[in-house]
Amino acid sequence: MCKVNSSLYPQKGSSNRRDGGGQSHWIPNADVYAAEDALVVKVELAGMRREDLELAVEGNRLVITGQRPDGCRPPGAKFRVMEINYGEFECVFEIPAGYDLCHAKANYQNGFLRIDVPVTRSPSKSILVPVSEGK
Repeated sequence: MCKVNSSLYPQKGSSNRRDGGGQSHWIPNADVYAAEDALVVKVELAGMRREDLELAVEGNRLVITGQRPDGCRPPGAKFRVMEINYGEFECVFEIPAGYDLCHAKANYQNGFLRIDVPVTRSPSKSILVPVSEGK
């Protein structure tokens, strides 16, 4: 399991970037853990609406994108402390073999996005392999 750096971040080692226009790009905090029958990805996205989130599967990668609006501060505000990230984000996870991204389920509640990626199930029925007699 690997959290991959996003293509939005040209600078290595930086989780936040502000461009000249005041827009920011950020990577949300996440927990990833293996449960008995699934890999669970939990992403902290407080203040967002479900409609502002997009999840996509690209091969073995889970890509989460969205934008958190900054509509609470008045124009010209001078911050003393600013720790909340606003603007666009992208978070990419490489899912290891053994998990089935095609059957992943996502739920957004109380500021947390939870994605359950089930374990790949092998066929339960037995397959007989015919044995031929050599000539």
